[in-house]
Amino acid sequence: MASKLFRPGYFAGKVNIVTGGGSGIGLGIAEGLVELGSKVVIASRNPERIEEATQLLSAKCQDGGEVLGLQCNIRSRDSVKQMISDTLDHFGRLDGLVNNGGGQFHSPAENISPNGFHAVVETNLYGTYHCMMEAFEQHMKENGGKIVNIVTINRMGMAGMAHSGAARAGVKNLSMSLGAEWAKYGIVINNVAPGTIHSDTAQANYGPLGELLFDGAVQTIPMGRLGSTTDDLAPSVIFMLSEGAKYTTGQTLDVCGGQSLHNNYRQGLVLLEEFLKKQQS
Repeated sequence: MASKLFRPGYFAGKVNIVTGGGSGIGLGIAEGLVELGSKVVIASRNPERIEEATQLLSAKCQDGGEVLGLQCNIRSRDSVKQMISDTLDHFGRLDGLVNNGGGQFHSPAENISPNGFHAVVETNLYGTYHCMMEAFEQHMKENGGKIVNIVTINRMGMAGMAHSGAARAGVKNLSMSLGAEWAKYGIVINNVAPGTIHSDTAQANYGPLGELLFDGAVQTIPMGRLGSTTDDLAPSVIFMLSEGAKYTTGQTLDVCGGQSLHNNYRQGLVLLEEFLKKQQS
């Protein structure tokens, strides 16, 4: 879809990093970018996913597009530092960073262990912070750039995923704070907040609960359907990396079919409680 909305080769010569780019939402964003001529780094912890995604994306490259897969654990500042350094060594520049890497799990708050809470916050909030700071320090402070953080539609909280709601709210505020601080360097920072975007990988991540959650979510979406990574979400992220968003910073764009207008998290919690009762019976 993105290749139909932008002129061919729009991102030719540009370099963009997509964390969590080996699957799901990140892979869809990377696909749209390489089809528009971007050189793309997909960063992931899983080397097998990197290899598979690199092969898939290489076949879709157009107008000078190129794919580089790098293993990276965004929870480690040293790992992120190396990933950014390797990107600059290989391509010599960094124009955009999409902080998509993250993760969470459904659970009532009373069942989340301290380690579980910490892991989700460390991945989603600290991981995004590490990537933003290394991109800034190693390249963007002197050269400008665009940063897009993938968050969630959590303006009414996230019952059933309190750890993720807290972390993503932190990312939103971090984007506003650094968006103001770094504007003088020619850096723009924005968030894209997906609603329920379906991919086989996303559904599998929630195990047996996945099908119930995705089917149930349709009831909370005014447009009456789940979102698509390539057709619905990726084009919005790519717009935020384009010159069309050069005067926009510290903002959050909900891409959710109107789901953020519905207090859907109560419905999500009801589905979770029903699932847990079935597991126990």
